[in-house]
Amino acid sequence: MTATLRDGFHCPAPIAPAECVVLGHGSGGKLSAALIKHHFLPHLGNPTLAQLGDGAVVDAGTQRIVLSTDTFVVSPLEFRGGNIGTLAINGTVNDLAMMGARPLALTAGFVIEEGLSFEVLDRIVAAMAAAARIAGVEIVAGDTKVVERGKGDGVFINTTGVGLANPAFTPGPHRVRAGDVVLVSGSIGVHGMTILSTRDGLGFDAELASDTACLVPLVDALRDATDGDVRALRDPTRGGLASALNEIAHASRIGVMIEEAALPIPGAVAGACEMLGLDPLYVANEGNFVAFVPPASAAAALDALRAHPLGRDARRIGVAVAENPGLVAMKTSFGGTRIVDLLPGDQLPRIC
Repeated sequence: MTATLRDGFHCPAPIAPAECVVLGHGSGGKLSAALIKHHFLPHLGNPTLAQLGDGAVVDAGTQRIVLSTDTFVVSPLEFRGGNIGTLAINGTVNDLAMMGARPLALTAGFVIEEGLSFEVLDRIVAAMAAAARIAGVEIVAGDTKVVERGKGDGVFINTTGVGLANPAFTPGPHRVRAGDVVLVSGSIGVHGMTILSTRDGLGFDAELASDTACLVPLVDALRDATDGDVRALRDPTRGGLASALNEIAHASRIGVMIEEAALPIPGAVAGACEMLGLDPLYVANEGNFVAFVPPASAAAALDALRAHPLGRDARRIGVAVAENPGLVAMKTSFGGTRIVDLLPGDQLPRIC
């Protein structure tokens, strides 16, 4: 949806009518935040939900567990490097890991459209099984629903995960302090551009494959290298790196300054984004995370990430600052500084 201006130009920012949901509400940006703030939290709000993290820590008798849930609506269902089933497992396992939890088990719910071939369904479920084995978890419960042809876009998958909280490892935005170093564990923008190239048949698809992966071993390496002193973790999926950093900055009330020259953007991603007029900071990722660590631990943390195959492209990209609390800024390659804000909507919908 666009807004028409008086001189005939069109504004690409989605304008959300007051009476209905628009596609941009699923972006992970400003419209998503407004949807949650105005339509969910007034009815469902509680202190735990209000933290709006990757998961929630809840008491279960003498144990503390972490719960996380996610729904996957990616289009197309299959792409270079994985499929919707791979994303469904890795996405939820990674959300548990971002909370410092050890994943224990998952549930899976399927909304299947009439007409989906069993061949495609079997590939998706087999990919889920393979990803679960790699992550060391089992799918212990599930549900299936079938909707009429034309009402489900193949299949939608919801996965809910439960993990065991680690009292000695509790990353969260509330722990971020000015001076903390910002690390990213790998190249950015790869997953989103892979999906776009597969979806639209663009010529750069042969160079890209989704980075979807279970990040638990990489989080373990980071935890061990820092003796558990990791301030915050977030996987920059929907909304990309920019959204993840803004979420942490807003929740911690700390400013974040990153450096454009330090960002690990592969050439294929940079070229594709330039050709299409997209900003890689807002492109979805599925195989990396953002970490805030104390300055004294930064070198050891970066070495530990780079020693693991999933973290070979890890970089130090910035620092938490006391100035401009709640804002993310970037020193550009041209010597200037710009604000890295949340987008109103989504550059690339239906990415995960």
